[in-house]
Amino acid sequence: MTRQVYIETYGCQMNVADTELMLGLLGRDGYVPTNDPAAADVLLVNTCAVRDNAEQRVIGRVGELKRYKRPGTVLGVVGCMAQRLGRRLLDEAPHVDLVIGPDGYRALPELIGRAVDGRRAADVEFRAWEHYEDVPAVRGPRVGAFVTVQRGCDYRCTFCIVPMTRGRERSRKLADVVDEVRRRADEGVSEVTLLGQTVNSYRDGAADFADLLRAVGAVPGVRRLRFTSPYPTDFTDRVVAALAEVPAVCEHVHLPAQSGSTGLLKRMGRRYGRDEYLAVVERLRAAVPGLALTTDLIVGFPGETEPDFADTVSLVRAVGFDDAYTFRYSPREGTGALRLPDPVPDEVAGERLERLIAVVREVARRRNAARVGEVHEVLVEKVARRGGLLQSRTRGNKIVLLDGPVEWIGTYLHVRLTGTTGSTFTGVPATGSRELAVVG
Repeated sequence: MTRQVYIETYGCQMNVADTELMLGLLGRDGYVPTNDPAAADVLLVNTCAVRDNAEQRVIGRVGELKRYKRPGTVLGVVGCMAQRLGRRLLDEAPHVDLVIGPDGYRALPELIGRAVDGRRAADVEFRAWEHYEDVPAVRGPRVGAFVTVQRGCDYRCTFCIVPMTRGRERSRKLADVVDEVRRRADEGVSEVTLLGQTVNSYRDGAADFADLLRAVGAVPGVRRLRFTSPYPTDFTDRVVAALAEVPAVCEHVHLPAQSGSTGLLKRMGRRYGRDEYLAVVERLRAAVPGLALTTDLIVGFPGETEPDFADTVSLVRAVGFDDAYTFRYSPREGTGALRLPDPVPDEVAGERLERLIAVVREVARRRNAARVGEVHEVLVEKVARRGGLLQSRTRGNKIVLLDGPVEWIGTYLHVRLTGTTGSTFTGVPATGSRELAVVG
């Protein structure tokens, strides 16, 4: 009888890529994926540990999934939260059968077998050699592909749990990455996103991130190349030159700032100040005309004063971000920030977050309104969540909603932007511009 596995994925694109690895590993052992938890023999929740509310959401969801357990069914928690909590999770949640961190997925079939026999297990050992090179990932229903090029992180930002959940930084060999991208291109994928915790610090001993961009961008069939998330001061002159010179590299960089206050950035353990960050922005925009910039911002970090917060707001206006992911600081066990004095009251942090979101939306709305009427190339990705429209994306990472047949999914169009909500656009195909080749 065919065994079925159900996986729910939370968190970043790297978790999405890890879910595809797990499906590949279990596929070799005879499992097929299902979207119905009630039909599954194995239920896995792939978790994020960056913020406490993400963990609480997962804990609640795992409690809900236990109702699908029947004799022989295995319920497991995998990923970053599993790595952080380890065997504690088994002790605190008797309905959980196995706990596996990001470096332990290769043991999934064996540990599932043990769990079926009633032997609950945890595997949270770091394996610096593990890149899952021999595992054929099972891609999700996307027109693009995520390709992990780097695992772990050596930067010790005081707010961040990632070094404790992903281990030390290590990069895959350039040739292995190119081989994977070539396989994806042969399958019809034309848009590739390179993933790493500080992706532009990639080094395999001989090649750096500039070499990687040039090599991947030269793979036949790769039309769009993206990457996330870079570290601001790791944009060397070689990397910036590659951004400008490799045609496939898209005109969008997600450039996490975290704060606009130099003093607060120092407390965060970031390796730059406000002026250094703005200098990186200037270099990137000088090299890549029309570059879209997005960012991450934290409010309520310990010691944040009203002037510190004002510096963050002014950074948003000075850079003119196209969008920003904004967060209230979340204390994480084991991070340096827990030792910092002067915590910011929740009500103050919440009020600042609301103000920051309003400014981010204002700046994005103004920038997007100025683009209405322009013609852009888009890749049609999927059916949108509302209105029976199709969702597409520009090279600058702008979402454009279109009215058209599902046969357009996976094709490139040139569209004229007809309107904007402030964050997304509506558009229509520009006359005579539609490209007929299906690429994904």
